[in-house]
Parts: sequence; structure tokens; C-alpha cells
Amino acid sequence: MQHEEKKRERTQIMTASEVAKYLGVHQITVYRLIKETDMPTFKLKGQWRFKKDLLDEWIVKSMKERKDLDVKTK
Repeated sequence: MQHEEKKRERTQIMTASEVAKYLGVHQITVYRLIKETDMPTFKLKGQWRFKKDLLDEWIVKSMKERKDLDVKTK
């Protein structure tokens, strides 16, 4: 039952401005990340949108990749 509830749960949709605030960076940095990385995004009426749960997963994945890279370079 709990799994079914989680499936129906909606994720927050964020704007680039909200993502910038969430990440503690300038909005231009968010647009740079969209262009230069695999940050999960989609466009809605010509404006970038972000699903918060996918963004959080991307952050964790990016942190793990960075940690793995740091270990390999030592």
C-alpha cells in the first residue's frame, strides 16, 4: 500500500530561478549547468523546468562521480 502511495505522490516542479535558490547559485549558473551537464530538465512553453526528485538524484549521482574521480586521481 505504501508503495502505491509513493507512486501517486507528485514531485515539485521548479523554475530555473527556484533551482538557483535551491542550489545557492546564480540563475546564469543553472543555465550553464543545463548546457554543459546532463542536468535533468524539460521545457514547458519555452521555459526550463526541473522535477525536484530528479534534480536531487542528479546531485547525488554527480557527488558520487566526483568522489570516485577524486579517489582515482590520488
